[in-house]
Amino acid sequence: MSAEKPYDRRTVWAWALYDFGNSSFAVLFAAMYSVYYTKYVVEPTGAPSDAIWGAVIASSMLLVAISAPFVGGIADHTGRRKRLLAAYTVLGIGAVLALPLVGPGGTRMVLFGGIMAALANIGFEGGLVFYNAYLPDIAPAERRGRVSALGFAVGYAGSLVALAIAWPLLEHGQWSWIWIAIAVQWALFALPTFLRLPPDRPTGMGLMAAAKQGFTQTLATIKDVWGMPDLRRFLIAFFVYMDGVITVVFFAARYADKTLGFTPVQTLGMLAIVQVTALLGSLLMGPPTDKFGPRWTVRIMLVWWVGVAIAAYLAQDRIFFLVVAGLAGLGLGSIQAASRAFMARLIPAGRESELFGFYALCGKTGSILGPVTFGVVTILTDGNQRPAVLAVGAFYLLGLLLLKGVSDKPVDQRPAD
Repeated sequence: MSAEKPYDRRTVWAWALYDFGNSSFAVLFAAMYSVYYTKYVVEPTGAPSDAIWGAVIASSMLLVAISAPFVGGIADHTGRRKRLLAAYTVLGIGAVLALPLVGPGGTRMVLFGGIMAALANIGFEGGLVFYNAYLPDIAPAERRGRVSALGFAVGYAGSLVALAIAWPLLEHGQWSWIWIAIAVQWALFALPTFLRLPPDRPTGMGLMAAAKQGFTQTLATIKDVWGMPDLRRFLIAFFVYMDGVITVVFFAARYADKTLGFTPVQTLGMLAIVQVTALLGSLLMGPPTDKFGPRWTVRIMLVWWVGVAIAAYLAQDRIFFLVVAGLAGLGLGSIQAASRAFMARLIPAGRESELFGFYALCGKTGSILGPVTFGVVTILTDGNQRPAVLAVGAFYLLGLLLLKGVSDKPVDQRPAD
């Protein structure tokens, strides 16, 4: 943001409201559609439901990751960021509005339901690339931490509102209205964002030239990151352990339904617990992170996540699993906040936007192996999800090992070479 442009609270709140809206998709898609699609659409065909759901998530994340350098280049070099955010938003909402058409119907319906889910997730994840990129435009450097935290908090609030709306609909078996409610909340709260955010400033550069420039810059960034040992090793570890965390997000409801026999309403209650404890976790671990450093917090949380995986594997009743879900929520909020703080310490001054974009790219590509692993292990064990949970736990252990020796000392406090 330019020095002469004042900080505008209304613009910041308009930006945060987008997170309030799309969080309805984030929580209900991962939880409710995963159960509906696998249980009522895929399983009646005899196909491996967990493997198919894992493929839907992995393929959509892969497409976003591959396209990010190109569309990011188009946004940066043509000055069309808001248009691209709008395009991804319309794609996501449109695909969600097609979900009421998904139901039992054989292989064709499995394919249709999977494609619509993938497109919806591409719209959600792809839009976040441009949504996050507005942060430097709406907040000066000294306020970005607080504004970023506001976005997270408003997002969690949006998730809780979405769960409250879905609760009575689930009690009456109105699955289709849940998808419509997601689309309405997403669209309604995206409007202030588009009305208030800074307008596009077209540069005149062509789309192909801009895409090529974005790809070239991504290759240059990879080369630069490779030359920073601590940043390189942290991002590799982040890529691995976040794969495990994202897998839990997309399969927790499925595990509760299939292995522990949760009803849809009980699953919704579990998700509410996760949202509240995730918010608490991000707040509770803030002071220790400042005192002991983000590396300490991330390592503690990875041990915590290993414990969560083991506890989920051992869970035999619903009450115990609700406790496990609460612990997972605490770990979710904590590791997200601490990882971002870790990354911030390793970025040279003046390269925040560029390298945080690369951080986001690592997070998206690190959301592919976990869902595939969960699905494959479930197939190999004849549909038993418990070994798949332990397999996901291995991602946390590997991430812990990869962090060994990585320094979280701020780069501006290190001696010159």
